[in-house]
Formats: sequence, structure tokens, C-alpha cells
Amino acid sequence: MGVTNLRDTAAALTTRKLTATEHVRQVLADLDALDGTPWSNIVAARDDAAALESAARADADIAAGNWIGPLHGVAIAVKDNIDVAGLPTRCGSNVFADAPAADRDARIVEKLREAGAIIVAKTHLHEFAYGPTGLVNASGPAAHPHNPALISGGSSSGSAVLVAKGIVPVAVGTDTGCSVRTPAALCGIAGFKPGSGALPLDGVFPLSTTFDHVGLLTTDSLDAALAWGAVPGVAHLRSPVSGLRVGRLRGGIWDLTDPEFDAAADIACRTLTDLGAEVVDVVLPETDDLLGVYPIITGSEAYETHRDRFEADPGRYEPPTASLLEAQRDRPAHEYLRALRTAQKLRHDVLQRLRRTENLDALVTATTSIRFASLDSDPAELRAPLLQRCIPFSVLGVPAISVPAPGATGVGLQIVGLTAGTGGHGSHPAESAALAVALAVEGVSES
Repeated sequence: MGVTNLRDTAAALTTRKLTATEHVRQVLADLDALDGTPWSNIVAARDDAAALESAARADADIAAGNWIGPLHGVAIAVKDNIDVAGLPTRCGSNVFADAPAADRDARIVEKLREAGAIIVAKTHLHEFAYGPTGLVNASGPAAHPHNPALISGGSSSGSAVLVAKGIVPVAVGTDTGCSVRTPAALCGIAGFKPGSGALPLDGVFPLSTTFDHVGLLTTDSLDAALAWGAVPGVAHLRSPVSGLRVGRLRGGIWDLTDPEFDAAADIACRTLTDLGAEVVDVVLPETDDLLGVYPIITGSEAYETHRDRFEADPGRYEPPTASLLEAQRDRPAHEYLRALRTAQKLRHDVLQRLRRTENLDALVTATTSIRFASLDSDPAELRAPLLQRCIPFSVLGVPAISVPAPGATGVGLQIVGLTAGTGGHGSHPAESAALAVALAVEGVSES
């Protein structure tokens, strides 16, 4: 494999130890090498000629001294529910098996190209992003990058696998309930879901227009910070950990019964304390309400998006997806509207309390409640353990990043940013607090 991480790749490109063309050729060769392996379905589409043309332009710009930033000349993969001009968007489904090539890039792809990134592939996803396992796709399941008998997690399964296997340093995913964070946790990498609206959704096939987010998958939190800061138009200044007030979630689903998870959280909190943060136990009594509104809103919005196609030919959907859509068919509109109003009130009340009353800058908890699951698992049985610790922060619309717990395979620690100028330290965006705490927890050096 020719890729280590984003910072090393960017350094090699800027010093001309590596050209963008050499980098992209190696990545394409690594993608070719997936054929005939358990990961042969991870790439959904690619255009090698277009990628190499982009690499040649990047080489010319960098050689002329016009280096844009850490994504310039870097190969990136994009989840296949996001439009890339010249490639079809199939969303992992036979429903779109005959989809034509997109005639324009999604806005997030445009922004990445503005930052100099080179799109090399579109990636496997759980069908229509409607599930957390990566098991459901017209091409078959996505295997774990290091153990093909296990799941990768989803729905941004292929993006996580390519980063975890060291093929690309950055990949783009989407996260409605957990879909960047969960595969990051299971695959041992970082998955960053910025706050609601922080990255544009134009050109992204929707699951839930209320909760959809675009996110980034990288090797670790430092690469996540570098990639985030390179996207044009985002606020990326990070606050120091010293002086931050961090809440460790306790009670109910937040209590960690697996000793590996509990030990990882203990180590993270001690690290933060040693670095000058104040760590306090926090409860979230609204957890059940947050979990309750999510499936109503997501399911109603997903059904509205798919209604005509689903009613015309439900057999084109994979059975688990069809079951989820079928369950929404008779949901009354008043239930959906009530859930929307409840979610809006929860966002106001919960964030008001956490930011202003409890003066918190960030939260720490586990990303999932399981570490491993086999490829022959029932997707329905995995939904709760893979989703429930992530859903509340999608409903709240706050940034959250999952980072691998040092020394604990399959354990992701989720850092949630709360600082937003209305409480806590308020001098930086909530994304900054999440990234700062994640860097400290993961122990990644910025030097």
C-alpha cells in the first residue's frame, strides 16, 4: 500500500518526494489489488483517466508553487450516495442499477476539488444508507478491513474500509444516525460528523433530510482535523484542552458493561484530566426521548423519498431495506409532525442545559456497545447496539467524532462538541472542542 496517512502524504507531495501522479497511480493499483479478495465489492465506481488528469493538474500547480493545502493532490474516496460527475450514483441498490452518470458533482465534492483533492473511487454503502452494519448492498456485504469474517459497520462501509486498509488517507461518508462514527469505531479509524449544516448536502441522496450529515473518515483525529480545516469555508480553529469542561456520560445506555469499553473511557478521562481539562460525570435524562423521535422522523422521511419507487417495485430493494420501508407505510402524518416538534424542543432544552447550566464544552462516551459482529449476523439485531449511542447527537445536530481507543481493538470513543458561543468557553466552534478533545484522548502528536 502506498498511503500511510494524510499528514505524511501531504508532506511528501509538498516536498516533491512524491508526485500526485505517483500517489494516484499507487492508489489505483491498490484498488486493482482488491479484485479477487473479500473486498472486491468495496469500490462501487471509478474513473481512472479522470483521476490521473486531476493528478497531472495538481502536479503542475504544486511545482509552480501554488500549493493550496493538505488535500492538494491527495486521493480521496467518496460514498456512493454522493454525486461525482461522470459516475453513476447507485446507493448500493438494484433500484439504481441502471442509473446514468451524474452530470455534476455534489457540493461537498466541489469543495473538496477546490481544496485540490482527487476523487479516485466511489465506495460501498449499506443500501440507501439505511442501516449501521454494511451488510445490506446489492453487491453483498462489506467485510471488515482486517478480518473478512466480521462486519465493517455502516452505512459508510466502503469509505471506512479503504481508509483502514491504508489505500486512501481520507474518505467521505454520510452520517444520519451513526454512519460515519460506527464503521470508524469497528474498523479502528477516526470518523468525524461535523454539526448539522456544516458541510453541504446538495447532491447527496437523502435518507433523512432532518438528520443527514456529511462526514469525513481518516486514519486518526489529527488527520480529521487537517482534512476538516482544508475544506473551504469551514471554521477550523481548535481550542486547547486545558480549561475545557468535559462530561462523561453515565446512566442507562451510557453505562459501559464491557470492561474493554469502560477501561478505555477511564484512560481517556485520566488523560484529559492530566492535560488540564475538568472531567465530570453527566446524565442525559432525555436519552429515551432522543432515541424515540429518531426512527419516526428518519423512517417517515425515508419512506417519502422512496414511496413511488417502492410501491412500484418493492422487490428491487434488499429485503432488510424493504422491511424498514414497509414499516413506515401507514405512519400517520401527525405522528411525524409531533416527532419533529419534539426533536426541536429537545435540541433547545438539552443544549441549553449542557452548554449554559452545566457549562460543558464536550462529552465523552463509547461509540458503540459491541466491538465485533460476524458477517452472518442478522442486521436487525445489530441496529440498536450500533446506533443507540450515536443517535442522540444526530438529533441534537452537534459535531461528534469517533476515535480508536489506544490499545483496545474495536473500541471507539465518541467525543461530542458542545461549545458554540452560547456557553462553556464559547470562543471556538463546537467542532473545535470535539477535535481538541479527540486529539488529546487519542494521544496524537501535532508536531
